[in-house]
Amino acid sequence: MTVLAFLLALGVLITVHEWGHYRVAVACGVKVLTFSIGFGKPLWRWKSRTPHAGQDTEFCISLIPLGGYVTMLDEQAGEVSAQDAPMAFNRQPLWARAAIVSAGPVANLLLAVCLFAVNFWVGQYETQATLAAPVAGSIAEAAGLRSGDTVRRAGTSADDLQEVVSLEALRWQLLEQDTASLYLEVQPQDKQTLRLVSLPALAPDAVAKGSTAWQAWGLTGAWSRAVLGDVQKGRPAEMAGLQRGDEVLRINGQVVNDASALRAHVRASGQHQQPLMQTWLISREGRLLHIDVTPERVPDGSQYMGRIGAQVGEPPAKVWVQFGVFDGLGQAAIKTREVIDLTLDMLWRLLTGRASLDNLSGPLTMADYAGRSASSGLGAYLSYLALVSVSLGVFNLLPLPMLDGGHLLYYLYEACTGRPPSPAWLDALQRVGLFILVSLMVFSLFNDVVRLGWLP
Repeated sequence: MTVLAFLLALGVLITVHEWGHYRVAVACGVKVLTFSIGFGKPLWRWKSRTPHAGQDTEFCISLIPLGGYVTMLDEQAGEVSAQDAPMAFNRQPLWARAAIVSAGPVANLLLAVCLFAVNFWVGQYETQATLAAPVAGSIAEAAGLRSGDTVRRAGTSADDLQEVVSLEALRWQLLEQDTASLYLEVQPQDKQTLRLVSLPALAPDAVAKGSTAWQAWGLTGAWSRAVLGDVQKGRPAEMAGLQRGDEVLRINGQVVNDASALRAHVRASGQHQQPLMQTWLISREGRLLHIDVTPERVPDGSQYMGRIGAQVGEPPAKVWVQFGVFDGLGQAAIKTREVIDLTLDMLWRLLTGRASLDNLSGPLTMADYAGRSASSGLGAYLSYLALVSVSLGVFNLLPLPMLDGGHLLYYLYEACTGRPPSPAWLDALQRVGLFILVSLMVFSLFNDVVRLGWLP
């Protein structure tokens, strides 16, 4: 599943990217010699039975599916007949060459809009924006957020609040706002009244490495009842007499509001040198029972945490999210712009050292996410394709030699000076660009291996 989902994603994204170059080149009157999906030895070749005027393009699917290319007639690449010279790429005006080069990344961005729009039109179930108890002593708890609060609207100003349709939408809004202050209009559990909660702006260094503003504020996740699921044999939960369906009300006299709080109690027990017994008050089929539970102490990186060997919590509530044709298209355009902004912000953080290079992901992580999203359903897979399509479009527009953005930088130089860069400069820049890209690929691949736990 993972390999097929990844190859399908690559095929779609590469085809759309190269089709953008191809279609605009044809529209500008440039002769396209080859349109290839993949590199290396062609596995399948064909030509159109009804080619565009002046075109005789050979279409290929090649052996190595990690990219693609469009080869255009160009006097700098070889001899061109006098008859075909007007169709050579290098003979085109500057605006046409820039349009052809830009078309690939732009096609990826337009694909993202279409994929997001399909998701919004079809609709899908998303997690209701009902929050679990915030971390004890956190900013969110101090601001007044409580277990079971449902976020109805959110924004950076109390006078400009936008409807929150799901927890995923709220997470995305917080991710976009980063460390800025946030206002949440929440509805407490089992109440009709609304109240306004203000989360203050975070200090620039408040978001630690590997964490997010969501975690820095002390937010945890979706609310669900503190009910036990499957209980593993021979583990502390079963040995104490706990059963599937038990609802935990208190631990050592402290109220347990939800599954998140229950997990926190169990995990915290592992911080002591010796396992500590906890007295649980549970509800079982209408009866209240006191049960003594001693979680086991297990390593968690450089620290320890407690575990009981039982599933904790029930699936959170879901809401159906769907938009009409025009609203869905508008939401898709907004979502694409937000992803572009986040991608550029992350790139800037990497360049300025505000984010670790450990955040770089390569093909192995992409393949892993492709498999996971495909397993979660069509909607999740389309969202994955849209996110990667935006990343591909933005990355190709970076002003690095060998990328589309590098060629656009050359054209900017030509527009300012009236002449293209010299062949010697182009050769040197291409070498630098190749070195940068190979270094990024090797580093991201190493991150993938570490992230997936393939190193001892």
